[in-house]
Amino acid sequence: MHRGGPNRGKAMQKARVAAVLTWIYAAAFGIPAIPVSIYLLQNGYLPMFMDLFPMYAGPWDGLEGWVFVTLLMAFLVVVLAASWAAWLAWKGRRSGLVLGLALLPVEAVFWLGFDLPFPWLFGVARGLLYALALMSQRQRPEGRLAG
Repeated sequence: MHRGGPNRGKAMQKARVAAVLTWIYAAAFGIPAIPVSIYLLQNGYLPMFMDLFPMYAGPWDGLEGWVFVTLLMAFLVVVLAASWAAWLAWKGRRSGLVLGLALLPVEAVFWLGFDLPFPWLFGVARGLLYALALMSQRQRPEGRLAG
């Protein structure tokens, strides 16, 4: 028998979709912080994304190179923490859902500072899915374990 009943399955499905969105976001915006940092330190300016715009350029762009790189590395750490929370959520851990929600405002500070428009879309979807998964977990029948 599936522990937690049908609500558990719905919560897991939402948590797993949020986890996949988190990992896509981490691959697209977190991991590139490493080569962008190296490029900035070697060249003194940010690389261009497909000759359209400088990567991670935003209000923080005018900061000294090492300060900017430190912020990029802090962003990477936050994204890695979000990815770990996604892994916990994927495994059905409530702590992953809570941590994933708690990290969103911290991530948003970086999205603003680096002027990243697309992570907002991922963030809204992830937040909604994590919240719905938490609510689904709470609606389980009495006497059942959350698992």
